[in-house]
Amino acid sequence: MIDNLFLLAIGAFGWGLSLTTYRLFARQNKWPMGALHADLPAIPILLGIFALTMGLLFAAARGADYGGWIIVASGILLAIFWTGFLRVGSQVSLFLAPIAAALLLMGWLPAMLGYEQPRWAHSRPSDLIKRAPQSVPAQPDR
Repeated sequence: MIDNLFLLAIGAFGWGLSLTTYRLFARQNKWPMGALHADLPAIPILLGIFALTMGLLFAAARGADYGGWIIVASGILLAIFWTGFLRVGSQVSLFLAPIAAALLLMGWLPAMLGYEQPRWAHSRPSDLIKRAPQSVPAQPDR
């Protein structure tokens, strides 16, 4: 079983942290910035804070015993990789961070409200594919 919400929380936290801090590192290291980071820095920062907060809230709800610290540590490592090594490529975080945060919220909100979680939130991708029933050869009557 794959815990898709766990992976989305790592992504939301890491991409949100990268998005929030990119302008700081770009100005300090003289990296190129996209138009939003250069002209309207409030938009990427708010998107990043939203995604970062969703990942952090999910990690806190999970608790330390069920991987909360792993979400935070992996998210920080993702942000370091995404910002430090990809640099300009980290502008993709403008799309990935809010998408990961929204999917995390859509998969987690039903469980918070007492409803059943969607199947995609806790199953393997291969379980979501509909397969034709396998035909069983007929057994001869005895």
